[in-house]
Amino acid sequence: MRLMPIISAILVTVALYFIIVQRDQLMAFARGETVEEVQAKTAADEATAEDDGGLVTDGEIEIGRVKVVALASQTQTIDDAVVLRGRTEAARTVEVRAETSGQVISEPLPKGSTVEEGDVLCELDPGTRTASLEEAQGRLAEARARLPESRARIPEAEAGRAEAESRVAEAEARVAEARARLSEAQINYNAASRLSEDGYTSETQLANAEAALESARASVSSAQATLVAASAGVASAEAGIEGAQAGVEGAQATIQSAQASVAAAEREITRLTITAPFGGLTETDTAERGSLVQVGGLCATIIQLEPIRLVGFVPEANVSKIHIGATAGARLSSGQDVRGEVTFVSRSADEMTRTFRIEVTVPNEDLSISDGETAEILIQADGRDAHLVPQSALTLNDEGELGVRTVADDRTALFMPARMVRDSADGVWLTGLPDQVDIIVVGQEYVTDGVPVEPTYREADG
Repeated sequence: MRLMPIISAILVTVALYFIIVQRDQLMAFARGETVEEVQAKTAADEATAEDDGGLVTDGEIEIGRVKVVALASQTQTIDDAVVLRGRTEAARTVEVRAETSGQVISEPLPKGSTVEEGDVLCELDPGTRTASLEEAQGRLAEARARLPESRARIPEAEAGRAEAESRVAEAEARVAEARARLSEAQINYNAASRLSEDGYTSETQLANAEAALESARASVSSAQATLVAASAGVASAEAGIEGAQAGVEGAQATIQSAQASVAAAEREITRLTITAPFGGLTETDTAERGSLVQVGGLCATIIQLEPIRLVGFVPEANVSKIHIGATAGARLSSGQDVRGEVTFVSRSADEMTRTFRIEVTVPNEDLSISDGETAEILIQADGRDAHLVPQSALTLNDEGELGVRTVADDRTALFMPARMVRDSADGVWLTGLPDQVDIIVVGQEYVTDGVPVEPTYREADG
């Protein structure tokens, strides 16, 4: 039983030997030719090949070249894009907090409620704030009532100053008159004194002249004292005017202080009603009725989802390709496709990742997009030149580098590395190749660099 497999193996080996090694002799035997005829024909073929330069031609096709199909490719400009992963982010998120303390007297809104700008979120108990406002308003009315009285004192003070100024003028006239009399009395006294020395006048006349001189001097002193008193009256009147003006200013300051108190009391009352700063959704329940809210206490958290932002981080190598206003699209984790435009490109890189934050604004009128969803973002960038080739034309060289085999100028196969930038239904787009190149699309796996090829060209698709 073991002998039959051995015999079968020997027979198969002999058959393969004749088919592979002695193929020519076997074919000649099948045609009825002798071994000498086969050897003579082979020698003749080799001699003919040497005369033709090593290639045997059959019409216009060189039998020594490998037939391939090539594509005469020309670069085309395609739209480029930057792809990155990101997330959705609410346009605005605000924690609405109390600006004053008080007990909540309004019913709470549940989380997820839709609110518009100005809607009441929390209402606080006014307490004594209304009474404080009324008190401030009373002080304001009192201060305003005092202002006319203070203003009326100014004309009275000005009238007193005018009267004092007239007294000054009268006193100055009296001083001038007294000085004139003093001058006359001095002249009379001097004359009487000289006459008395010569014996032409009596002692009585000299004494009278001296008495008149002293009386004139006394009149001058009295007139000057009256002038000083009148001047003091003017100064007092001016001080009265300044006092009246100060009274007006004080009344006005009191009014301003009272107005500030009224405004503060009114502002304190308006703080009792906490409203939504913008339209959106409540992310948390509003403060519970009866709870005590302190200054800075949380009333509610509001988020705005219309429009919504797509946030991603771009490597520094691609940030120069993105500009504000560029069209962008994204596919969310839910499978929803959205479109928008770039509204922000950061000018400062993250210190840890060296990436730049970008924001894409997307409409969200139906609020179907939530905050925090994962998104694959595609941002349109400046176009680039590339070749469109069938995906089957791609091959690898001995180093495992991706590229295509091309027809060189000497009609030999030549591998060229390339980089795939996009995949489409019509093929793949490659960069890194010359602007014009003949790419082998059929037969590239059967040739290596330097192998002669006979290309047949086909037209490019599209």
